[in-house]
Amino acid sequence: MASSAGTDAARAATVSRHGWLGPLCAIAGVLGFSFKAILVKLAYASGPVDGTTLLALRMVYSAPLFGVLAWWAGRQPGAVRFERQDWRALVGLGFIGYYLASLLDFVGLQYVTASLERLMLFLYPTIVVVLSAIFLAQAITRRTVAALALSYSGIAIAVAHDIRFTGDPHAIALGAALVFSSAVGYAIYLVAAGGIIARLGSSRFISWAMLASTLFVSLQFAVTKPWSALDLPLSVHLLTLAMAVFCTVLPTWMIAESIRRIGASTASLVGSLGPIFTIGFGAVLLGERVNLLQLVGVVLVLTGVILVSRNGPRPQAATTRNAVRRSAV
Repeated sequence: MASSAGTDAARAATVSRHGWLGPLCAIAGVLGFSFKAILVKLAYASGPVDGTTLLALRMVYSAPLFGVLAWWAGRQPGAVRFERQDWRALVGLGFIGYYLASLLDFVGLQYVTASLERLMLFLYPTIVVVLSAIFLAQAITRRTVAALALSYSGIAIAVAHDIRFTGDPHAIALGAALVFSSAVGYAIYLVAAGGIIARLGSSRFISWAMLASTLFVSLQFAVTKPWSALDLPLSVHLLTLAMAVFCTVLPTWMIAESIRRIGASTASLVGSLGPIFTIGFGAVLLGERVNLLQLVGVVLVLTGVILVSRNGPRPQAATTRNAVRRSAV
């Protein structure tokens, strides 16, 4: 017991001495996740590649790194032994949250801007609230209703902005429906994953769930695509490799580390910068137009989501999984 107390004290002292590392990890992690949509759009512009192939490349490139992260997390003090129900949950949640939802997101990005995609994915707390009210009998307050109204009014404005400047309402509607379906998938995953995340820890759970999703993605590719589909320009492979390392694996670890250092609530608040980062990257690197109408939509969405996320007391496990969930995005 004395040894354990000494170890905890030493860890706390180290965190205190390097207080700047927590916020830095949170910002770097959010930057990484925010840049994913930019790389997807650049990959689409670099060669004849579809969403299934692009997602397969991302997952295959990231799988070895997630394998290392899963091994490392499993060796940490307090790591529990896997039970049969843990493996079933990992496979099921990996399918919903990291395979199906990611596939819908990648395909949706063929039709909508990176900015609109990130903003729609950011709606996940509002969907979690609705699902929790339906399936867990959690009450929805007037404040929550107002927050939902703000969020979805902002999305409507953002969609109108994209239609105005692209002139293709059918493509925008299809892409928005796909990305919103992706956000629903993430929300279902969040509602269902609370217990196993609390049991295994966020880094360990995410690593194994991502490995499980890699199997589903690889199987879909093997069944639906010829191997010649991988004969792509080098730029596409480099973009997906960068996506795997800098927009998937490293941000996952950085967000988990920031939670350890500054707490889940603060790390989750930093995550609100994600849509802003993506809008800036999209304007500079993709030439996506930004105007006052879009910014009004962004403000409404961010305000509504923050109000929903902070509406009343929340269990630490729920706050933690909301903060680390961005690895799936």
